[in-house]
Amino acid sequence: MLDPFDREITYLRISVTDRCDLRCTYCMPEGGVPLKDHEDILSYERIEAFAKEAVLMGIRKIRLTGGEPLVRRNIETLVGKLSSIDGLRELTMTTNGTLLGEKAAQLKAGGLDRVNVSLDTLDADEYRRITRGGDLQRTLNGIEAALRAGLVPVKINMVILADTTPSQVEAMRRFCDERGLALQTIMHFSLYDRRDLSERFRTDRPPRCRECNRLRLTADGFLKPCLFSEEEIRVDFSDIRGSILRAIAGKPRSGSSCRSRSMCQIGG
Repeated sequence: MLDPFDREITYLRISVTDRCDLRCTYCMPEGGVPLKDHEDILSYERIEAFAKEAVLMGIRKIRLTGGEPLVRRNIETLVGKLSSIDGLRELTMTTNGTLLGEKAAQLKAGGLDRVNVSLDTLDADEYRRITRGGDLQRTLNGIEAALRAGLVPVKINMVILADTTPSQVEAMRRFCDERGLALQTIMHFSLYDRRDLSERFRTDRPPRCRECNRLRLTADGFLKPCLFSEEEIRVDFSDIRGSILRAIAGKPRSGSSCRSRSMCQIGG
């Protein structure tokens, strides 16, 4: 599938929930966001139907996101459904890791290939501040469980914040090197303004617009062609193919801002 600017669309990010057990300062307001009713969230059957059609059309990689995907009940059931789709080459998940210690083995058995774990600091107090109450040790335990289960390569997503120092990045790099983890640095940005807020670091993400190969399916059933745009298309489940084609046709060369949703409502 090619968009209007000849970018091949092969990557689908699926948000399975708008709920999260943390309140990271850069992702969610302190008081949270208005949550969708359960009946407004896509069922596993609808997600599976959408994914099957998307793979037939050329999607090769699917990433499950949230909110926090592991708070969705029986998420391993969805993993099993998606991993069995013929033609899908990679099924991954981004998680904060707090529930990964309990779920890693089940996810691997269900067919999940690997995980990205969000971890911005190795200091327990700083972690608690950034996540507004999170327990660093639970995330570290989740990372170890993912390694034991074989959800590899385990990637660590480190958001580079305004007060992040080079020594903190180097400490995270050493942590990853010692454990066979892959570090991925992510520039902190606002959906309201795409402009780079810092030139202090060279980061791995977000990708440049000209390299964008993705679509996003929100937990409430909308397709977003671009993270930095308010353009979204409600999926017609009687015509999934048509919905996907309309979303790709509406993918802009580059986006500038999105004020209609917060990051946790899109899935990053």
